[in-house]
Amino acid sequence: MPEYYDALETRDAAVREREQFARLGATIARAMSAPGWSKHLAGVDPKSVISRAALAKLPVLHKSDISTLQKQNPPFGGLNVTVPGKVRRLLMSPGPIFEPEGEGKDWYGSARALFAAGFRAGDIVHNSFAYHLTPGGFILESGARALGCAIIPGGVGNTEQQLEAIAHYRPSGYVGTPDFLKIILDTAVKSGKDASSIKRGLGSAAALPASLREELGRRGVAVLQCYATAELGVIAYESEPPQGMIVNESVIVEIVRPGTGDPVPDGEVGEVVVTSFNPDYPMIRLGTGDLSALMAGVSACGRTNARIKGWIGRADQTAKIKGMFVHPKQVAEIAGRHPELKRLRLVVGREGEQDTMTLLAESSASDAGLESAIAASLQSVTKLKGTVKLVAPGSLPTDGKIIADERKL
Repeated sequence: MPEYYDALETRDAAVREREQFARLGATIARAMSAPGWSKHLAGVDPKSVISRAALAKLPVLHKSDISTLQKQNPPFGGLNVTVPGKVRRLLMSPGPIFEPEGEGKDWYGSARALFAAGFRAGDIVHNSFAYHLTPGGFILESGARALGCAIIPGGVGNTEQQLEAIAHYRPSGYVGTPDFLKIILDTAVKSGKDASSIKRGLGSAAALPASLREELGRRGVAVLQCYATAELGVIAYESEPPQGMIVNESVIVEIVRPGTGDPVPDGEVGEVVVTSFNPDYPMIRLGTGDLSALMAGVSACGRTNARIKGWIGRADQTAKIKGMFVHPKQVAEIAGRHPELKRLRLVVGREGEQDTMTLLAESSASDAGLESAIAASLQSVTKLKGTVKLVAPGSLPTDGKIIADERKL
């Protein structure tokens, strides 16, 4: 028989809906005690939001607007209920966007996703998400700790050093981007180090194409994935057998027509809008900028919450590359550093199961020194390495696209 994290996962859908909306009014009222939410939700009666139809009438707060709000009212744009000095950690994501992590067990709601992926108390888990300023490492660590797992805080990079720890501690589980798991396994083969203890993985923040999932499976690692953001924690997650992503019990998910707050018919692609019940940093109809669609029916695993198809693309041109968001305004910043350039276009691709990015820059000049300088700016601004290619002025398309995501996911 399948195992479940708790009884919430298998409750009747009508019961879940009734129980969540019975709680929502108090969550909205608590959110409106913060000045940012009070302004954004001005005129809203929290007690009236008792259904999805009522929720759909509330304005959407776009994730892309949070940075502006934070500049106007630091540190969190007035969206935090708990004051900065009372939270556990003060974090910073690319953008930059600043986020709190509050106290409490499994604050990000990731334990449920880890449990569905086969993680259990007593497991040793290697965590290769970043721990430096960004929340990624802490999102998955908090859930693993809630399950009773021990953590190796690998962080990003330093593959050889991470392999030393893996060979010594022999973790059974891995959390991180799926493509970095492949790098670890490939490097283990080349270096003669033993990474064979890793039998299961939970990936996030980067694509898990079927080809990569199958390759990792052939190498003895069963990998599922989850969908998470810093503001919301884990939104949805896969289970066995992987058939879309199951919505987490800690959030309400809507799929809306991009540019509006209007829910689309089930099965239609739209923007993922999420409402969370987090008492420290509640989110009421946060527009993630991600595209997905609701799936019909429930998972074969027996969990009864709604399912989404996973990440389909971006409602805007922001791209997630190697687990990091890259924004059109960052491309504009690079252009500002090199006024001799004309138009720029960042092309995102995939090669050898790894994300790639190539910055095409229109320039009258063509020399290696300029390419190197632009490449340095690209890495400085995005925190990612990429290739720079100078092209003739007027050769780039005039379609208004700054970031072209050409990955076949």
